[in-house]
Amino acid sequence: MIRGDSVDVGAFMRVLRRIAEEAPMVSNAARAFAATALLALAGPALAQTLLPPPFVPEHAVRIDKSVMVPMRDGVKLSTDLYVPEGLDGKLPVILMRTPYNKSNPAFWNFRSPQSVAYYFASHGYVVAVQDTRGKFESQGVYTVSADDSNDGFDTVAWLGAQSWSNGLVGTYGCSYLGENQLEMAKLEPPQLAAMLPQADGGSDRYFGMINGGAYEIASGTGWFRQHGAKYAPKVDAGLQRAEFVATVELFNFLPSMQGVDLPKLWRTLPTKDIEDRAGAAPNDWKDFLTHAPGDPWWDRFGYVKPQHRFNTPALQVNSWYDIAVGDTLALFNQLRVNADSAIARDNQFVIISPTAHCTSELASEHTIVGTRDLGDARFNYYDLYRRWFDHWLKGADNDVTRRPKVQIYVMGRNEWRGENEWPLARTVWTKYYLHSDGHANSRYGTGRLSTVPPTTEPADEFTYDPRSPVPTVGGAICCTHSADAEPGGFDQSEVEMRHDVLVYTSDPLPSGLEVTGPLKAVMAVSSSALDTDFTAKLVDVYPDGTAFNVQDGVLRVRYRQGYSTPTRMQPGAIYEITIDLQATSNVFGPGHRLRLEVSSSNFPRFDRNLNTGGGNTDEVASLVARNRVHHARQNASYILLPVIPERSGGMPINAGQ
Repeated sequence: MIRGDSVDVGAFMRVLRRIAEEAPMVSNAARAFAATALLALAGPALAQTLLPPPFVPEHAVRIDKSVMVPMRDGVKLSTDLYVPEGLDGKLPVILMRTPYNKSNPAFWNFRSPQSVAYYFASHGYVVAVQDTRGKFESQGVYTVSADDSNDGFDTVAWLGAQSWSNGLVGTYGCSYLGENQLEMAKLEPPQLAAMLPQADGGSDRYFGMINGGAYEIASGTGWFRQHGAKYAPKVDAGLQRAEFVATVELFNFLPSMQGVDLPKLWRTLPTKDIEDRAGAAPNDWKDFLTHAPGDPWWDRFGYVKPQHRFNTPALQVNSWYDIAVGDTLALFNQLRVNADSAIARDNQFVIISPTAHCTSELASEHTIVGTRDLGDARFNYYDLYRRWFDHWLKGADNDVTRRPKVQIYVMGRNEWRGENEWPLARTVWTKYYLHSDGHANSRYGTGRLSTVPPTTEPADEFTYDPRSPVPTVGGAICCTHSADAEPGGFDQSEVEMRHDVLVYTSDPLPSGLEVTGPLKAVMAVSSSALDTDFTAKLVDVYPDGTAFNVQDGVLRVRYRQGYSTPTRMQPGAIYEITIDLQATSNVFGPGHRLRLEVSSSNFPRFDRNLNTGGGNTDEVASLVARNRVHHARQNASYILLPVIPERSGGMPINAGQ
């Protein structure tokens, strides 16, 4: 759990859950604390609770509660202003926009010397923490990501125009709070001087819900149940401000998760009805599930598309076991390539830690992610965050723009390293081909990985039954609200016992092999079904046989030609497909082996393809599919790895600076 030198987040969550739900003899105060902390740790707003270490404030701070900021359509959004006292002149502003309740003490607690808002405010910033449209104290109706672009733009403009503002605004926050920064920044508000999005995936993967055409069921179910409600009870906005503030502080209109059996809900068919079965308040789940990827319906949302342009320096932060780490790295490039000024182009930075979603700041001297020990992954985040804003909002001459553009934690070597581009210029793109005699089923089969292309080899076949899917064991999963689907690195040995999992393993490596960059699996496949899924998982097999997952992905084969052209399969026909495995930085040490697992399910992370070729999200009946992976000369299958020559470059980083 938590020791003097390490943090096991999953174990911490399990203990909190027991205190909050199962310990009637524990004091009410302790149970309340545990429930609040559990909510924060389980939810996608996690980084809001990853508070800076105790510090000595430079300035006293007052809070102006529930200031109503008008939007262009007349809707008013409730905003708390943390104001440093004793300062003359106009002040810079840091904005955080959240759907998770700006007043939740687990997130902002004004009275705590470890509040993120208090931390920045005490260093000379007005910090604005705002409930997004339709949430808690704010007016309007909530629709996931639909209004955040314009509302963010309007809020930045309002903050920049106040008499106490110096006209420069920065933005900060993780997960949804990171995405809405990017969705707003594409509109290029002139007052926006810098942003710091963490664990952001505000791209056209649609709120991180869709991956290769499959739906992230475990992540979405709990999130929509608790955080996706379109409507909430409201305090009368016509009250005098003092009465309004005194009233709203007594209530927290957060939907309860008590009694919700998430593992049972994940298995609900049809999947479009999951939230109804959960007794959820009206939310956008059904719309998200029933509109296919590529449907023009998605254009109403604020997601970042490849053609969007930007004009804001950004420091992005994410982690290798995050659901959208590949998106963050792609956005790092997009913000640079599609920049409308030299300042924006030359000042894009990204930091990638080894942790899970929104937990970079929890890394310790002994960092355990899942059950994988990844060494001392500490990084002086909050000092860097403050200096980032000092430079762009106060004009401070410091070193934040002289750091490496890309700062990554190299797992396996367990060290921080600086780079100047992504992918790395010195990458040696290497194909590791799949081989077998037709019996790669399970880790006891004959599947092999090597850099030698195949000649004549029989295909591997397995049976995929949606009623008995391959279970999710760790990985880049987030926001499940459940200890039954935890993120990170875990031993995959039990999964690899299944005969519906094809396992391809290299010989032991004579020396370490660094794999740093984007990952993809290219496979020749066929099926008896009109549509099915294929999954791929890169695994690091330690000398003692422990098989830690590194990264994984999925493709719903109907989308092999892209989301805009879904096409059924012809039973028995062979298709080349590409599975996006996001990205990683992992050194497979001497004596370790590379492994690729291939199957057709990874549940409950991804929804099950029912193999009918139909709508899938509106179906109950399923078919069993006989799926094949081909690996002969004319139909080679491989994983493309970004191999980095040993000690060939990069810059050591002092993560304490």
